[in-house]
Amino acid sequence: MQIQPRSNVYDVCVVGSGAGGGMAAYALTQAGARVVMLEAGAEWYASKNSQMLLPAYAAPRRGASTRRRPFGEFDACDGGWDIEGEPFTIAEGSKFMWWRGRMLGGRTNHWGRISLRFGPDDFKGKSKDGLSADWPIAYEDVAPYYDRVDELIGVFGSAEGLRNHPDGKFLPPPAPRCYELLVKKASDRLGVTCIPSRLSILTKSIHGRAACHYCGQCNRGCSVRANFSSPDVLIAPALRTGNLRLVTNAMAREVTVGADGLATGVSYVNKLTGEDEHVRARVVVLAASACESARILLNSKSSRFPQGLANSSGRVGKGLTDTTGTDVGGFIPALADHVPHNEDGVGGMHVYMPWWLDNRKLDFPRGYHVEVWGGLSAPQYGAMGGIHRFPGGGGYGAQLKADYRKFYGATVGFSGRGEMLPNEDSYCELDPTVVDMWGIPVLRFHWQWTDHEYNQVRHMQETFRALIQEMGGTVFSAQPTKERGYGISTGGQIIHEVGCTQMGHDASSSVLNANCQAWDCRNLFVADGGPFTTQADKNPTWTILALAWRTADYITAQRKAGAL
Repeated sequence: MQIQPRSNVYDVCVVGSGAGGGMAAYALTQAGARVVMLEAGAEWYASKNSQMLLPAYAAPRRGASTRRRPFGEFDACDGGWDIEGEPFTIAEGSKFMWWRGRMLGGRTNHWGRISLRFGPDDFKGKSKDGLSADWPIAYEDVAPYYDRVDELIGVFGSAEGLRNHPDGKFLPPPAPRCYELLVKKASDRLGVTCIPSRLSILTKSIHGRAACHYCGQCNRGCSVRANFSSPDVLIAPALRTGNLRLVTNAMAREVTVGADGLATGVSYVNKLTGEDEHVRARVVVLAASACESARILLNSKSSRFPQGLANSSGRVGKGLTDTTGTDVGGFIPALADHVPHNEDGVGGMHVYMPWWLDNRKLDFPRGYHVEVWGGLSAPQYGAMGGIHRFPGGGGYGAQLKADYRKFYGATVGFSGRGEMLPNEDSYCELDPTVVDMWGIPVLRFHWQWTDHEYNQVRHMQETFRALIQEMGGTVFSAQPTKERGYGISTGGQIIHEVGCTQMGHDASSSVLNANCQAWDCRNLFVADGGPFTTQADKNPTWTILALAWRTADYITAQRKAGAL
């Protein structure tokens, strides 16, 4: 969909349509700015295109993954770690996986909608333990925008009064399922905090969007708009203002600059024709994802910016982090041979465990949260991970059917998601020789976990196994050894990469100032995960949304003042 411009120079060009780009476009168009949005993928709206209610048994692969949909053939997000014609490279000795969404809304079509605010300590970690760096802003600077995001998008949860896990403006949380009640009891006995989860899924109708009907298929996109995705909740209202022009299948190549060093627009490749095109704008907002925005800046070279735009500090691509992760699942006998019952709910957990311990008493500096899975979700290809894993499970005929009935729903698992500290061995840069199918240089990744992360993941493994044992269960696999990194995820695998265009206190050590504005180019901003100074033990999307809205308000104020 395209709306013809009223002028050939837009007020703002936004690159990317995910959480940051969608929110920037929403806030800027509501404020009256004429915006052009460039999206590398095709148009897609869950309200129109979702396969939410198609059963897996009716699908060609019974729900199995494909190259462009690695989380299942009807997963809402088109993209993945391996996109034809769009390679990336990995430096010798490193392992990294770079996941990209190539569709309107980007990763907001895929994510689990775990919507957690960063807390006061997450913005000031160095002040607390002396490691890494403090953000140039504090929780108090972002809190009003968290409130706005809560009210606009909707998030369920419960007020718990946990200082570094701030409460929000919550909708009522759904009740725990049967297996989650067992998890809660075991957690209480072991002293692990377990509370209702916080997900951006509506349990009450707001803003004309229906409440969740508990089909449990959020990953396919919600046709009634009960869960959050950027196209239906942010971009569609922006289009209705008449101030947004949407250009899809537009692969951004570089930000162009004038003789004065200011951004003049963005050049891109029309993927449908292969032609080079250009849009002009008075302000440019990059929101293509942390690594993709860094790639665009590094490719934006000129005589004035030979290292790439906004890179006088040499910090573009640096400070790359991802969430740590590991998983443990087990068989819980108390859930076998259960009475058939309806255990539908949202497409995700109804309870979770925020970080509950004091790191000063541990051998790693930052925490993690615990995500819970299991229950009676609709089976598809690979369901239950193989019946042979269960005691006496397997065989043929009537016995096999009986075993499936017996053990279906008797698995409970835990996934840890923790904070990684930035290190100088984890970053991305341009590969000196490799280009994509449009001739644009690609990224090369360097990656290294440190003992901070390895020790944290070891603690996850020990905690999850203790929880399964407390539930009377049996873990499916032995604990991974130190030589295997205690089962730590590959860098990028959790799809929470942030950094690469970090905000900071001065131009010599950061790319952006506290308003996500480039030190070197005052009409250039970044509104994705790139500005994050550090990670946290929380999923980054809610903070991306809040920062993008804050950045958009700053742009609006600067435009009114005549500074942009």
